[in-house]
Amino acid sequence: MGYKRVLLKLSGEALMGKQNYGIDSAQLEQYALDIKKIHDKGVEVAIVIGGGNIYRGVQAETSGIDRVQGDYMGMLATVINAMAIQSTLEKHGMYTRLMSGIKMEAVCEPFIRRRAVRHLEKGRVVIFGAGIGNPYFTTDSTASLRAIEVEADVVLKGTRVDGVYTADPEKDPNAVRFEKLSFEEVIRNGYNIMDMTAFTLCQENNVPIIVFDMNKIGNLEKLVDGDEQIGTLIS
Repeated sequence: MGYKRVLLKLSGEALMGKQNYGIDSAQLEQYALDIKKIHDKGVEVAIVIGGGNIYRGVQAETSGIDRVQGDYMGMLATVINAMAIQSTLEKHGMYTRLMSGIKMEAVCEPFIRRRAVRHLEKGRVVIFGAGIGNPYFTTDSTASLRAIEVEADVVLKGTRVDGVYTADPEKDPNAVRFEKLSFEEVIRNGYNIMDMTAFTLCQENNVPIIVFDMNKIGNLEKLVDGDEQIGTLIS
């Protein structure tokens, strides 16, 4: 199969590793090394990361913070994670650019589509922080939108489970994993993969999604090579 340009979506929670909060440096290191393997093969890599290890916008309503304010706080949390990933990737010799949906020139460039594409063409890893810069949109929606904008071949949704199951595999030992699903099947059966805004963006623009276990070393490389079935392909 082989992909030339990919959008890797990572959850903020994944960066916690075995901690309850914040960023686990060992987890960060593993992700950087896995990304380096595919980058060294000439794959153009864009990354969107959540902020749930630091702050989730949806927490705001329970803590009495205004929803819009909470969403902006969540966006700032994604920038912290994006800066951590940027620093670790650069430590391993990769050139990167951090682009933000909210202007903060001291730490990152504003998102400009043509510039993002040019960075990818030059072999830089492009990290998109601060969501799309608007409240009420998740980082899943950001991943879908940015993938479409930079014409990525696929959205790779890295999680801690190895695909989409008939039920939660952590709760139901009889849950069965799918190798392939259509967008229609996911909607019809209510499989919770991304929020519907993110999902329908990919559906309408024919961008496939692969849900896979990012925590297993080497999975990302195998997936991009296309030599074996990793995760669940939704197309």
